Amino acid sequence: MSTDPHPTPAPQSGPLGIVMLCHTALHRAAQVAQFWLAANCPVVIHVDRAVGAAQMDAFKQALGPHPLLRFSTRFRCEWGTWPIVAATQAASEQMLNEFAQVEHVLLTSGSCIPLRPADELAEWLEQRRDVDFIESVSIGHAPWIKGGLSEERFTLYFPFSWKQRKWAFDLLVNIQRRFGIRRDVPRPLQPHMGSQWWCLSRKTLQGILNHPKRARYDRYFKGTWIPDESYFQTMVRMVSDRIESRSLTLVKFDRNGRPNLFYDDHLQLLRRSDCFVARKLWPDAQGLYDFFLSGQIMRETPIDPQPAKIDRYFELAAKQRSDGRAGLYMQSRFPLDDSINAKTAAPYSVFCGFQQLFRNFDFWLGNAANCRVHGHLFAPEKAEFYGGAKVYHGAISNSAALRDYNQRMFLANLIWATRGERQCFSYNSRDKMTPDLNWFMATDRNAQISVISGCFILPLFRGDYKVDDVLGHIGWLQRREQEFIAILQSKWTSADIRVWTLAEFLQDPQRFLSETVRAAFPDAQLAENDLPQIGSLDGFEDYLTHLRNLGLPPVLLQDYKR
Repeated sequence: MSTDPHPTPAPQSGPLGIVMLCHTALHRAAQVAQFWLAANCPVVIHVDRAVGAAQMDAFKQALGPHPLLRFSTRFRCEWGTWPIVAATQAASEQMLNEFAQVEHVLLTSGSCIPLRPADELAEWLEQRRDVDFIESVSIGHAPWIKGGLSEERFTLYFPFSWKQRKWAFDLLVNIQRRFGIRRDVPRPLQPHMGSQWWCLSRKTLQGILNHPKRARYDRYFKGTWIPDESYFQTMVRMVSDRIESRSLTLVKFDRNGRPNLFYDDHLQLLRRSDCFVARKLWPDAQGLYDFFLSGQIMRETPIDPQPAKIDRYFELAAKQRSDGRAGLYMQSRFPLDDSINAKTAAPYSVFCGFQQLFRNFDFWLGNAANCRVHGHLFAPEKAEFYGGAKVYHGAISNSAALRDYNQRMFLANLIWATRGERQCFSYNSRDKMTPDLNWFMATDRNAQISVISGCFILPLFRGDYKVDDVLGHIGWLQRREQEFIAILQSKWTSADIRVWTLAEFLQDPQRFLSETVRAAFPDAQLAENDLPQIGSLDGFEDYLTHLRNLGLPPVLLQDYKR
């Protein structure tokens, strides 16, 4: 029954009628309604009874009088409750009763927007006059249902609103489960579920609304959970001659079951979908409203909606939302330790022992690979950035205190800030080596870690620096390197790892070095750059014998012979 006190005879309308369920952003709903009315489509609007009188008056004033516009009986609609279905029934009945020319009724919300001209949709539906477009999936095959309320939403009682009284809702569900309380599904109903937004033919919609057992079925569905996603989806199976189980409205949901919002930067994505309607738009997406409500996209031959064309983008977005981007850390999306993503944003190389074995190794590598090579980023005194920089890309300081506050984030931030340029640095047991940092690199798929074990002794052998307790210092360095290598050889590692003893590496240093460099830099100009010179090892074997005789066996160099 119309709520308009002075109804006017409807003019000859088009074959497509629009039912709109509105509760917020009424100024946008008014724009969309005007779009449909301008295309000669009758529009019946239901406005949630929670909307105040002042807002309602402003809404009606914005729309103005129009012979194809009606407002239906208002209900107070809470999420997942029966009044949403009742509001849809009332508006649909009014549409069928007052607009005899309507052949299809499209159910939309106030936050929906047409993506293609209304005439194009009407023409497309005219070629499918007996087809009902509604997602209607058997509850046993609905992949989006999460948790335990699939079949139970039809067999338990739900007198409480999940939104308003969640604790009572959950308590009653548990009580019914415990005591085996069940309600029977009226025969011959076979529960189906699907999107709330459908487009039904006049014949099918009349068959649902005028069904001889409608009162009984309505009483049953009033006690189900989220009936707006199951009432029409189930009833249509008993009256329709031809169902295409799909919605003409593009709706995408996030991992929490909430509809994704479309913003202005989704314009091209929405255009590629070829869908007729999209939900749900951000009310301030002015660009989308301006573009699509202009009706400027008109095709010579209407084509089928193809939402699958953009499904991949939503799948990637959902994956990125849950997993984050490799190497990007922020408070709102801090990745889990067991995330499948790499720990950093780009590949990088760690050289352990090379700088101690070869003279000017970093200079040689920079020339051969045409890259910038850092020194020891985790040296005790400071981070040795390329060129001696005090502040590197991303405003990263060389301060040891700032770096050591969170070594993992220091490295991750450096790799993130220098994406596109492979970072290389030296690392050995004299550095601020911690198990946390070692595990971080060893389990990072972007890390290439190359180790020549035992080279930590070479600077002491050559006298590059002095310590008071040589034996104690060497023993400490050896234990740290052993622990590091044990981590690298763990079954949990995922980095690209190469480990040689010094004796093994010296058997064919040119081959091992070339393979290591080319793995990181396939285009490295190794032929034009001779092998870097190995520092003098004269007397090194005697030095190791001396250490052994003093009671310190050099375990990592026990196979060294010259």
